[in-house]
Amino acid sequence: MQHSSSPAPSTASALFCLTVSCPSRAGQVAAIVSFLDQRRGYIDEFTVFDEKSTQQFFVRCVFHTDPPQALDIASLNRDFAGLAQRFSMRWAIHDMSRRPKVLILVSKLEHCLADLLFRARMGELPMDITAVVSNHDTLRGHAEAAEIAFHHLPVTDETRPQQETTILDLVRTTGSELVVLARYMQILRPETSKALAGRAINIHHSFLPGFKGARPYHQAYERGVKVIGATAHFVTDDLDEGPIITQSVEPVDHTQTPDQLLATGRNLECRALARAVRDYLERRVFISGHRTVVL
Repeated sequence: MQHSSSPAPSTASALFCLTVSCPSRAGQVAAIVSFLDQRRGYIDEFTVFDEKSTQQFFVRCVFHTDPPQALDIASLNRDFAGLAQRFSMRWAIHDMSRRPKVLILVSKLEHCLADLLFRARMGELPMDITAVVSNHDTLRGHAEAAEIAFHHLPVTDETRPQQETTILDLVRTTGSELVVLARYMQILRPETSKALAGRAINIHHSFLPGFKGARPYHQAYERGVKVIGATAHFVTDDLDEGPIITQSVEPVDHTQTPDQLLATGRNLECRALARAVRDYLERRVFISGHRTVVL
């Protein structure tokens, strides 16, 4: 369902996004629309999904106010709490003028990091990158060229617990809302994965659930696949098993070498990761059990 009730907001308007998940029942949409109408809110996007298998209802509503002082985030949160309690909602209201803070983890491969930095600089991904953290020093120049703090945290079996504690400290001290594993070739400990649940996105160099582990494009070549892909998913303590946000695929054929598949794969990884990050920044992603709903 989509709904638009006014012209696009002026540059002076305050823009918000309401996200809701709750048990399926009649009346939620009417209640939300009435709530906003009573407060001079104008709906720009209204998308819902009723998941029959779980009896859960999901809402993403983008709205603006004009003049901007008509509403503020504190009063919206206070006033909406009663309605949310009535429908047993899990909810949040986001100020869309605030750019989410994002911390990026990398290793040696540069393509995903370079792509994210470029898209952020061009305004395609409205985020503030707080730091780049790596277990190698290889990509320091990329971060420093973008005037972003770079932290080199070498990882061994002995240092892993302390380094991951340092990563979590950086997430906290920088106020980072999202962590992006842009080809970070380390397996996070279960404790770290749990601490970042629902706010860490990984790019896997394969069209999951196939070809896990190392050298997936060589595996694909050996199997003679006709499609290759990349998968962006939330991090969980089950390796490469987190809820999938998006996947990119491209047809291939028997004439392509492993190196050509690798080049195609790099492009797919960048595309899938950027789309997943954008969907997160735009508050489109809801976790529902082992999968996601993207509105």
